[in-house]
Amino acid sequence: MKIKIPELSLVVLVGPSGAGKSTFARTHFGPFEVLSSDHCRGLVSDDENDQSATNDAFEVLHYVAAKRLRRGKLVAVDATNVQPEARKPLVALAREHHVIPVAIVFNLPEQLCRERNRERTDRAFGPHVIRNQKDQLRRSLRGLAREGFRHVIILNTPEEVARVELVREPLWNNRKHEHGPFDIIGDVHGCREELVLLLQELGYSVDLVAGADGAPGYAVRPPEGRKAVFLGDLVDRGPDTPGVLRLVMGMVEAGTALCVPGNHDVKLVKALRGKNVQIKHGLAESLEQLERETPEFRERAAAFLDGLVSHYVLDEGRLVVAHAGMKEAYQGRGSGTVREFALYGETTGETDDFGLPVRFNWAAEYRGAATMVYGHTPVPEPQWLNNTINIDTGCVFGGRLSALRYPEREIVSVPAARVWSEPVRPFFPEEQLAPRLSEQHRLDDVLDIEDVTGKRIIATRLRGNVTVREENASAALEVMSRFAANPKWLLYLPPTMSPSETSKEPGLLEHPAEAFGYYRHEGVPRVVVEEKHMGSRAVAVVCRDEDAARRRFGVVDEGVGIVYTRTGRRFFADTPLEAELVARLQAAVGAAGIWDELKTDWVCLDAELMPWSTKAQELLRFQYAAVGAAARSAFAEAVPALARAAERGQAVELLAHYRERESLATKYVDAYRRYCWDVASVADLKLAPFHLLASEGAVHTGRDHAWHMETVARICAADPEVLLATAHRIVDVTDPAAQDDAVRWWEEHTERGGEGMVVKPLDFIAKGRRGIVQPAVKCRGREYLRIIYGPEYTEPANLERLRQRGLSHKRSLALREFALGIEGLERFARGEPLRRVHECVFAVLALESEPVDPRL
Repeated sequence: MKIKIPELSLVVLVGPSGAGKSTFARTHFGPFEVLSSDHCRGLVSDDENDQSATNDAFEVLHYVAAKRLRRGKLVAVDATNVQPEARKPLVALAREHHVIPVAIVFNLPEQLCRERNRERTDRAFGPHVIRNQKDQLRRSLRGLAREGFRHVIILNTPEEVARVELVREPLWNNRKHEHGPFDIIGDVHGCREELVLLLQELGYSVDLVAGADGAPGYAVRPPEGRKAVFLGDLVDRGPDTPGVLRLVMGMVEAGTALCVPGNHDVKLVKALRGKNVQIKHGLAESLEQLERETPEFRERAAAFLDGLVSHYVLDEGRLVVAHAGMKEAYQGRGSGTVREFALYGETTGETDDFGLPVRFNWAAEYRGAATMVYGHTPVPEPQWLNNTINIDTGCVFGGRLSALRYPEREIVSVPAARVWSEPVRPFFPEEQLAPRLSEQHRLDDVLDIEDVTGKRIIATRLRGNVTVREENASAALEVMSRFAANPKWLLYLPPTMSPSETSKEPGLLEHPAEAFGYYRHEGVPRVVVEEKHMGSRAVAVVCRDEDAARRRFGVVDEGVGIVYTRTGRRFFADTPLEAELVARLQAAVGAAGIWDELKTDWVCLDAELMPWSTKAQELLRFQYAAVGAAARSAFAEAVPALARAAERGQAVELLAHYRERESLATKYVDAYRRYCWDVASVADLKLAPFHLLASEGAVHTGRDHAWHMETVARICAADPEVLLATAHRIVDVTDPAAQDDAVRWWEEHTERGGEGMVVKPLDFIAKGRRGIVQPAVKCRGREYLRIIYGPEYTEPANLERLRQRGLSHKRSLALREFALGIEGLERFARGEPLRRVHECVFAVLALESEPVDPRL
């Protein structure tokens, strides 16, 4: 015997003790789907039969059931449930979560239940308990439907119970198995001519044919694999409601389209069925046009519209379509509330100056993962807001008929042939026609602290879930809220970089051989080695013009770009200096042809900005220079004094030691001075980009580092006074000769005072033995490391101690930050809300407060 239940439902097993409910539950439901009152008693009291724990047990049961239903999971409640007061909160729970309540009743003979309970040693109650439960069940049977149960299945014998085959039916709105691609079409409102033009623009062939009733019909062939989805409001106001209905009904019947109902469609059905409705908002025109059709067509149209499902969940839950939108909590659910929201949206209960309802902006609070596409309220331009988009562009009011191509996220529109209906409220208010920030950008003016505080788990494409601890998030909040640049610019923070393993070469802490060995061990045969500039890591975001900055970043009156530090702070307190640097970079990007080549109005560059003293002035003054000055001052007095003592034959060895220390202090001062100079104008700066990270619609991680270096070299060539191309070469780490040549290059560079080099896999993202490998490994020179570890770090005893440094935490941190950085860029390139991008940016900053040796 097949019993069909909705795949998402609250199943309530009803029957006296001993009726076989628990056995049935174990047979037909998963172990996590069943919530047993006995088990919950055990959870709270250590005794499944402790009746004094019943209230607490049901509190637990209802709480867990609510959590499962909220997550879209079926629940089967295993309890007697023979009393109306026991079932009432369960029906209420189902309604709260917009799922269908199902009652499966075990109306088995009382004697059988008694015999089964006598065989259970864990039950000690008399036959009167079963009798009372059976009486309560008998009184309940006829009223279960009135209580709110949409499906009531009654099993009267053990044989019926044994023959049950439970079948879970998908809800009508569940089209997750349909992956598209889709062409989602906004409110048509009887505009047949524009609909035909839009379908043709989308690549559909539309041919006029004779219908079964002799009236004109349509044969529509979609592009290969594509399907149209209509968002409702097919009717009213426009010139040809019957023509639109013929076309759409034919496509749905042929399987080339889906359709959800709009509020106008529902009202027309009521009118055609003789219900008392107000004949306004274009309904009169539809009724007049349909009056010229046959009764059979009118009935067919009414049946079609009446049978439409409130909304559809498509593409494994990644896409949801509804006429007026759909909150995340309603998606894939079935209830009157869900249908009402799909048809009308949500209103405040107030009316505006035109007598129209004031609608609540549910999309501003949308946090769903699914892309939500809707119409209902006409807008001049489709705009993305929190992964939702309204594509009703008011064709019937003289606007356009628009479609969203999914998954391409492209808008295709055709203009209205004319104004078919004058709107009650002006369709193009003056403030909407003027240049302005999008609704998403206005919403992004204020970020919600709840999106970044507390322990957070962030899903990334490259490294799965990355966890940010609460204490680290608090530290990042302090920095971000007090010191950071405008968050709308901050689409990326660069990751930390691990050094190579410790070298065993005499007198060296780091050497290229270890970096090459790491990648060779990971199965990466080719690497790019780049000169490491001694500057400060910088991210440059540059737009083609201020309009692009407004349109793409939502930034107004802040110029065409920004240069910020790896902690999200503005690099320059001197705003004119920053503006001039950005302008020079903007001009160079244009001169190199990047705007047209990448079809973009903005780029994001990862770079090094020199001199080091530009950002590290305070660090130099109070840390490095202070140490150098103190050392040189002390040795200036100590060495002559020791020399005089040595002339008397005393402290000869101590003099040699102090002279060596004085020499090391001088080398220390020379090391940091090499990277410092005064900056009076932009000509004193050097910006050395090494990654073109992203541009419109693209994150360039699919291009290898050779492409990045060649592309940024073209940009640098356009302005060599300010922009510095980074010297680099490609090395085969399986070729000893190639490695030796690269080592000599490193030695020559560091002997000339260079910081060192960075070794990266040739592919931007490379897989190793256990996932992605380090995106970069730095190998610093002997003299540069004197700044990091102190003047005397090269003393044998000190060097030996430093060789014990551990890199595992640093490398883990580098990979996590790299994954977060790329995730943030990809979210921005996809057009996701700022809060989603900022989640990744904020997480990188939070991870920086993890306790890692800052010298690494």
